[in-house]
Amino acid sequence: MNTMNREAATVRVRSRAGTGRSRKGRTLLLALAAAVGIYVLLEVKMIERLLPVEWFREVAPVTGLHPVVAEKRDRLVAQSKALGIEVVITDDFRSTEEQNALYRQGRGDKGAIVTQVKGGGSYHNYGLAIDFALRIPGGDVIWDLKYDGNGNGKSDWMEVVSIAKKLGFSWGGDWKSFPDYPHLQMDFGYSIGELQRGWRPPLQPE
Repeated sequence: MNTMNREAATVRVRSRAGTGRSRKGRTLLLALAAAVGIYVLLEVKMIERLLPVEWFREVAPVTGLHPVVAEKRDRLVAQSKALGIEVVITDDFRSTEEQNALYRQGRGDKGAIVTQVKGGGSYHNYGLAIDFALRIPGGDVIWDLKYDGNGNGKSDWMEVVSIAKKLGFSWGGDWKSFPDYPHLQMDFGYSIGELQRGWRPPLQPE
């Protein structure tokens, strides 16, 4: 191969190498741009939720359980029944007025204190929480965390809690400051503050 041919071959090799580096560079730039775009979108959503939703659109009142929570509630009852445990749902959606009435209990009204939050401060007020108890043979409803009605050596209550967690609920019994053993909720990543500002999880969260 003469000198001219060798130089031409070298130029072609360098050209291909340069093209390869250029493609890799473009791929990296595209990946970086996509990552930045996703980050910006997430930040915008987080900042957006700091504002009242009324600034953007009308807020429909919550009048019942979120459909996903309702469906999980029914599955919780059915799966518990399959283990020989009868679950009673003692509370689900609760209006602001009902929440305030509960808050007054033990604080001027008769009864023991059962909640630490006023109306609008509970996931019940947004259809995202339920409370449960157990029904035993004879029809009595109990809140006994140690009761083993199906005789399998396990607490019926904790078996229900285990099922609930697998279905996506979080349990009030895990709270450190004020444990709420009958309480189950699904917040879908929304804080009480965001819900108070009118933000709501979609009816069918991804």
